[in-house]
Amino acid sequence: MPSIERARKPLRQIPGGPAGRSGEAGGVEELLSRLRAARSVFVLTGSGISSDSGLPTFRGAGGLWRDERVEELASPEGFARDPVLVWTWYNERNAAHRRANPSAGHYALAALEDRVPDFTLATQNVDSLHKRAGSRNLLELHGNLREARCTGCSQRRTLDALGLPLSEIEHACGGRMRPDIVWFGEALPRDAWEAATAAAARADVILVVGTSAVVYPAAALATHYNAGAFVAEINPEATAISERVDCALRGTAAGVLPSIVQSL
Repeated sequence: MPSIERARKPLRQIPGGPAGRSGEAGGVEELLSRLRAARSVFVLTGSGISSDSGLPTFRGAGGLWRDERVEELASPEGFARDPVLVWTWYNERNAAHRRANPSAGHYALAALEDRVPDFTLATQNVDSLHKRAGSRNLLELHGNLREARCTGCSQRRTLDALGLPLSEIEHACGGRMRPDIVWFGEALPRDAWEAATAAAARADVILVVGTSAVVYPAAALATHYNAGAFVAEINPEATAISERVDCALRGTAAGVLPSIVQSL
């Protein structure tokens, strides 16, 4: 994985969102200025944006799997060991996704897309909330939970609100139906990844929203492919890349993004 180390300006953290209750508002103004002038914007989102919709962050999921490591369930090895447990988990996740509605942050990014000539949104989420909010140029880096596919013949089937019946995991070809999700240890879809790296490389502004920036290779899109872009992070807490961005807005996506977009 290529790595570009960048000498950044001193970090500007604006607590409490764009209003900056106790921070320097200049970071917000510069972000707005950069967005107004941008012809190309790349956005990377993680599970934090969906927490505004009531969905737990990936590592915070509870319920039946509370005694299981997520990395064990979301892996080929975990699926081979106990496909019924894995599908029970994903069926519950599927139901939760369908109950949730896109947040103001999702809708704000869809609105931002209408304002920028070249806009790409890459998400690590599999909940389809960006799609439901109206985002069009959307790259689902980790797949989605709208479909299942066979490990043997690659046949696909659309999932409904109930998910996949546990009695239908075993497929007629001898394979097993699995979620159309990128699991730990698996490569990202080549087409989506190449499109994401190209979009990040040509962006004037990169927004990193609601991601801890620790899951690679997706996290590299924020800082490794474009040394010249203005990079802004929107997250309630500091992350692994906070010291390398141009502007860090401390707030939720739903609390920060709408006012940013409305101010353009």
